[in-house]
Amino acid sequence: MRRSFVETCPERYTAGDLCLTKDTFVKIAILSQGPRLFSTRRLREAAEARGHKVRILDPLKFSIDVESRNPHLYYREKKLPKFDAVIPRIGASITFFGTAVVRQFEQMGVFCLNTSSAIATSRDKLRAFQILSRHNIGIPKTAFVRQRSSVMPAIERVGGAPVIIKLLEGTQGIGVILAEDNKIAEAIIETLQSTRQNVLIQNFVAESKGRDVRAFVVGGRVVAAMRRSAQGEEFRSNVHRGAKAAAIELAPEYERTAVHAATIMGLRVAGVDMLESNDGPQIMEVNSSPGLEGIEGATSVDVADAIIRQIEDEVLFPDVDLRERLSLSQGYGVAEIPIGPGSELVGKMIKDSGLRERDILVLSMIRASQTIPNPRKTRRIVTGDRLLCYGKLLAMKNLLPGPKSASARAKAVRT
Repeated sequence: MRRSFVETCPERYTAGDLCLTKDTFVKIAILSQGPRLFSTRRLREAAEARGHKVRILDPLKFSIDVESRNPHLYYREKKLPKFDAVIPRIGASITFFGTAVVRQFEQMGVFCLNTSSAIATSRDKLRAFQILSRHNIGIPKTAFVRQRSSVMPAIERVGGAPVIIKLLEGTQGIGVILAEDNKIAEAIIETLQSTRQNVLIQNFVAESKGRDVRAFVVGGRVVAAMRRSAQGEEFRSNVHRGAKAAAIELAPEYERTAVHAATIMGLRVAGVDMLESNDGPQIMEVNSSPGLEGIEGATSVDVADAIIRQIEDEVLFPDVDLRERLSLSQGYGVAEIPIGPGSELVGKMIKDSGLRERDILVLSMIRASQTIPNPRKTRRIVTGDRLLCYGKLLAMKNLLPGPKSASARAKAVRT
């Protein structure tokens, strides 16, 4: 019997259970080519159990009409009726057209659980790792090369054999190769490149061979987690390749990393796969359409219910374009202020920092990989914090690092 996330972790869901009244329903479109697939069926069941109207639509049967001030969609050559929310279940083979359909829903003002840009970013493995690399988050050493002469130096830079070779377009463990020797790795990469395949070269985390952790993130929190273990000599831990899965309680470091990775990718729902290295969690992949069968089967948590509750919250409190709302306030804006060792704010509580007197409000505080929204006035500011603030741009400019630290400056949203 599945347990809802509210039942399994009530203390972590109290603030998020903002469901609609029983007389109100949400019209939800699930974009999926497989209405009988486990994940699609579970999402439909969970939505209908909470009184919502659901329709499953094949992304490839849409027609997109691009017209000034009138974006709309046709489905099976009939104009699509109004929906309140969309759950994209876009397969990797139709990413281009599928994300185009999601993007059109966005232009029509329909809430999309995962945005088109976030889906596209997460599907591009190289782009995803490039974006993650800017942040304080663990990732395997990764290289991408095109020239034959660059292959061996790249292998050596990631640590040498054994190395992992990944096709950028591979899914479910397909196109992932373990090369035990430098020369073998070089030969495999050259062969794949000769067939116009793009490949990544990654450091092999030996201590996590055949094992990884998947954390299922919904709305900025981990709702369920499992450890997947390959069987026999198989080094890939995908359930589709026969791996066994078991529920686990994530260590705080792994939970923070999973949430941080999903946030960086801009995904409200994500399956975050992590390797358990000696140096802590390392992100292997951030999946924008994670399957429900493995995680629900291993944990008995009703993940589909958590997803539908997240949609309810988003419909009640839609995203607000902060720049648009603040555009009438000349001279004011939003800035992220990094707190360095020499900052005048170090060691002070927010209430004693003098920020309010300078007409600056602290909207949130980022400490390591943890985001603290609306921090209390008694919260003490420490070196390494980043403060997301709204206020006078001139006053905030004076708090930013000097010219020598220009690369660390916050980017202000000028209004």
